[in-house]
Amino acid sequence: MPEAHPVDNRVAVLVLQHPQEQDRVLGTAKLLCATLANATLTIGLSWRNLGHALGRPAEARDWGVLYLGSTHAAKQQGPLVALDGKSQPLADQASARAGLKGLVALDGNWAQAKALWWRNAWLTKLRRFVIVPDAPSLYGNLRREARPDAVSTLEATALALSVLEGPDLREKLLEPFRDMLAKARAAGVREGKRDRRRRR
Repeated sequence: MPEAHPVDNRVAVLVLQHPQEQDRVLGTAKLLCATLANATLTIGLSWRNLGHALGRPAEARDWGVLYLGSTHAAKQQGPLVALDGKSQPLADQASARAGLKGLVALDGNWAQAKALWWRNAWLTKLRRFVIVPDAPSLYGNLRREARPDAVSTLEATALALSVLEGPDLREKLLEPFRDMLAKARAAGVREGKRDRRRRR
């Protein structure tokens, strides 16, 4: 993993990682949490509540979750959109972001992330946000994504934090990610090749 230099972030980040994702060669959860000063990586399938997953007391009302819903209804709202329970953009986006103390990101492929969502009912008590990427994932052809608008956990979190804390933070997070991908391309590493070896 590339050397990461802690980046201060006011909004805490909790990454819930599916166990099958933790040995991915090009995964970003560890890099993200190594780069951010205020971030926690928790590996598993289910937790009793937010505090249990985070490892310290926390109020669900103060936290948001990067939701898996479609970005179709949110495309005109900006890169980070607060949604209601029916996946529709809230009228008052500023109020939905006000006082936010933390964000939960689900780390895994599409099926794994959905499994984490359904196995942890407490996630529905958090404020719900969807990311609307402004560019394709930096992965390019190194890792296949389930949807054209899918991005890595690091890219999604960086985009969310850029809205909440300023654009400079995003670039500081993307720098070590670009470095990791450059080294992977130079070494001929691709996630698909790794997958085939694991299945043998």
